[in-house]
Amino acid sequence: MPMFNVYVLYSESYKKIYIGYTSDIQNRLIAHNHPGNKGWTKKFQPWKIIYQETYENKFEAMIREKQLKSAKGREFIKTFIPKNE
Repeated sequence: MPMFNVYVLYSESYKKIYIGYTSDIQNRLIAHNHPGNKGWTKKFQPWKIIYQETYENKFEAMIREKQLKSAKGREFIKTFIPKNE
């Protein structure tokens, strides 16, 4: 049974964050940073993972992703952004 990760990416160059979930965190990071990426994250490459949580099922991960995308969740995420930014 696959585990699911909720993750937060950070673009140091553009001071942007991205919140998502996946069952394969390493390949997902590679996809976000791939030159062929056609999504929103392409404009702000390179990305690094600054935070992640693991869940046993997709539903729990989706709920947590939504929480992190809220104003309160984004305040929590700011605590993980490197201080020299």
